[in-house]
Amino acid sequence: MTPRSSAALRLAARMADIAPFHVMELLARAQALAAAGRSIIHMEVGEPDFSSAEPIIAAACRALAAGHTGYTPATGLPELRAAIAGDYRERYGVEIDPARIVVTPGASGALLLATGVLVDPGDEILLADPSYPCNRHFVRFCEGRAVGVPVGADSDYQLTPERVEAHWGPRTVAAMLASPSNPTGTLVSRPALEGVLDVARRHGGRLIVDEIYHGLVYDEQPATALASGDDVFVINSFSKYFGMTGWRLGWLVAPQECVREAEKLAQNLFLAASTPAQHAALAAFTPPARAIFEARREAFRQRRDFLLPALREIGFGVPVTPRGAFYIYADASRFTDDSYAFCFRLLEETGVAITPGIDFGSHEAARYVRFAYTTSLENLQEAVERLRRFLGRP
Repeated sequence: MTPRSSAALRLAARMADIAPFHVMELLARAQALAAAGRSIIHMEVGEPDFSSAEPIIAAACRALAAGHTGYTPATGLPELRAAIAGDYRERYGVEIDPARIVVTPGASGALLLATGVLVDPGDEILLADPSYPCNRHFVRFCEGRAVGVPVGADSDYQLTPERVEAHWGPRTVAAMLASPSNPTGTLVSRPALEGVLDVARRHGGRLIVDEIYHGLVYDEQPATALASGDDVFVINSFSKYFGMTGWRLGWLVAPQECVREAEKLAQNLFLAASTPAQHAALAAFTPPARAIFEARREAFRQRRDFLLPALREIGFGVPVTPRGAFYIYADASRFTDDSYAFCFRLLEETGVAITPGIDFGSHEAARYVRFAYTTSLENLQEAVERLRRFLGRP
């Protein structure tokens, strides 16, 4: 039997709708330049520059030494689910039944469960444009359609009840918010969130809220969406505030009636999250670990407070102050009408790597770039000087 040639292989149609991370091409070029001896300042990747906290590493070592390497229940270690529920009680004053918490392989696993539970072929989920690109791709993977709703500075780059109402259609099953948002770092106010939730309820739909950057808010203590109702899906992660990116651990808080459905999907899609990572994450809720995380949050705040006025002074448009995460979404239209080409030119000529707006949607994407302040204050200062010279600013 003659093997079929690669040219005859058929790919799923959905693959044409799932875009790569464009920034990865820029990252590959940055790495090649660094290998050739160039000085590169990385502001393109949304990963904290701190290694995992010592209490987490120590807990993982103890778990491995104790032989905790088998499968856990699909919903996660019971003691970790209880610890997450305890954190909601302590941090937000919200009582969450641990049975509603499903521990997942990263926030991506949680988003996949939420979309899988809610989306039938042809169904729609509304989300902001710009927003994190994987969200729309999860919807497409489930044979649904992500509807990007253009947003701007007038709404802090967030969906509003009015925009959700205007875009809700006969096939819409949910709206998705992110607070703080990637790429903008902006928050959804509680009145706006509850307004969107009211729209979803009136249409018989659901609200999904991505809170993976909730620990990294700098000037206030935001309320969790779980305080607004038991029918909300909330996504969170150990990657950002807890600094456990490579451990791939997150969680979903689902409405009680959806937990069994999410559990079935988890059993079939990934069986369970990493057992050593779950044991390690138990240490994230201890006082020594929390002190480390809070010190790192303060470091991120200091970086934001340096970089934001510096970019504005150079000429980038940042009309809304980012209140969380570690990003600044800046209007570069004073300097370019093609932010993708601008980012590559900036990298080649200065060694400063940033992300083009095209990664986050289509609405005015060519005007915008994202700066991630996930590098030291000294590196940020050097990056600003390189930007000044590149743009001919005094």
